[in-house]
Amino acid sequence: MSERTSHRAAPEHTHPDEVPILTALAALADPVRITLVRELAGSAVWTRSCGSFDVPVGKAALSHHFTVLRGAGLVEQRDEGPKRVNRLRREEFDTRFPGLLALVLRTDGP
Repeated sequence: MSERTSHRAAPEHTHPDEVPILTALAALADPVRITLVRELAGSAVWTRSCGSFDVPVGKAALSHHFTVLRGAGLVEQRDEGPKRVNRLRREEFDTRFPGLLALVLRTDGP
């Protein structure tokens, strides 16, 4: 019998190799998602829970934004006790779309 640490289903992930460029660009077109990606890029792997981000949206909208980021192959999530923690799939995404994340993460632009 397997042990479950949460009553919710594990999130589904899309590997960046399966993501069309338009899906990636659409995921990165939203200011809230850009904030999430930037904050994850500046954090240690698996240290940020979903509720730890300072974004101006409610819980349901935040969940939607993470779903979009997972679907674009940008974020991987796992449950640790009651929290869902995140990691930016930077290496995998950079292999699929070289340079795209570097452009998004730049802070010298508009």
